[in-house]
This record gives sequence, C-alpha cells and structure tokens, in this order.
Amino acid sequence: MEYRQIVSVTGLGGLYQLISTKNDGAILRSLADQSVKFVSARIHQITPLESIEIYTYNENVRLHEVLEGIKRNDEVYEKLNVAKADSNTLRSFFREALPEFDEDRVYVSDIKKILKWYSILKANELLNFEAYHEQEGAVTDDAAATENTEATATSEEASEEKQENAPKKATKKAVANETADTEKPAKKTGTKKVAAKKSAENTEENTEKKATAKKRAE
Repeated sequence: MEYRQIVSVTGLGGLYQLISTKNDGAILRSLADQSVKFVSARIHQITPLESIEIYTYNENVRLHEVLEGIKRNDEVYEKLNVAKADSNTLRSFFREALPEFDEDRVYVSDIKKILKWYSILKANELLNFEAYHEQEGAVTDDAAATENTEATATSEEASEEKQENAPKKATKKAVANETADTEKPAKKTGTKKVAAKKSAENTEENTEKKATAKKRAE
C-alpha cells in the first residue's frame, strides 16, 4: 500500500485505499478499521489525495508537500490538540508547514481535515514521498537533457552553415583572382604599346635632326 492509492470520500470521512474501480464506483478499504466495501460514484465523490492542492498567494501547492511540512514539525504536532485548539493556534501551526497559504480561501475546517489525514497516514506509515521527489528529479534531468540536445543541434546547424558558406567564399575568391588575372595583361599590353609609340616618335625626331645637321654641314 502506498500514498498514491489513498483516496478521500465525501460523506464518509476518513481515508481509504483504492483496491479496484468499477463503472459505477470503487472497492475501497478503510484505513481506520481495514474493512472493505463498495462505494457508489453516484452518491459519493472519490478523490485521490495526490490530486488535491492547497491554495497559496502564488501557485497552488500539492497536498503531499504540505504533509511533508507537517512531518518536519511532528514534535509540535504531537503536542497539538487539534480537536480543542482555537483557530489562531491551528492557523499558526499550519503556517509553519506552509508559510504562504491563502488564509482567505483555506478555512480552519480545511486545516483540521488535513491534520486528521496526517494522523491517519502516519498511523499507517504512508508519509514516505520519495517517489515524488524521484519523479521531480527525473523531470529536471529530462529538461537538462533536452536543453543540451538543443544546444548540440544549434552547434551542428552552425557548423553545417559554415561548411556550406565555405565553398561559396572559395568560389568568390577564385572568380576574383580570375578577373584580376584577366585584367592585368590588358594593362601591360596598353603600356607597351604607348612605350613603342614614343620610341618610334623619338627615332623619327632624331633622324630628322641628323638630316638637318648634315645639310648645314654641307
């Protein structure tokens, strides 16, 4: 028997172990006297304790977390007379277990019911909630694993993008080099033509000067 199997039944009081379910109800075992009986779903509402949450000023808190808070103050609880304690005493004790509980929506009758459930669960050794902590730890590990996977995928995408861009850059560089090689010979050819032209002009000019000087000498 474990906490996950424990249910509350409206109109009956106490707590019960869920043995099996039927279309119109469930077979339950009382934690008080271990008696087994069929409970009709048409007459009673059967609620698993693990589905119950307590109002706070922020997010609601699951019942097992409140029960753990009471367990941490078990010595004080043992000295508390729940049946005779006044409202302020009960609220003060409950505040130790759940400091942020919503005092406008959590009534003293709710606190008494939870403290009664705690007493029954303790008598049946059902205050072990390790399974819930293991589940929460597994969820955290899954979230971390998902985050790492996403980071790896992002890194791989960046690497693939880099590899895809590398050929493009190489192609651009090759085209640039080819263009440069094509343009350079044209510039040199143009320079040579200009130099040859100037050389021819100088030769003609020198020939004319020599001819003129020869005539004068004659």
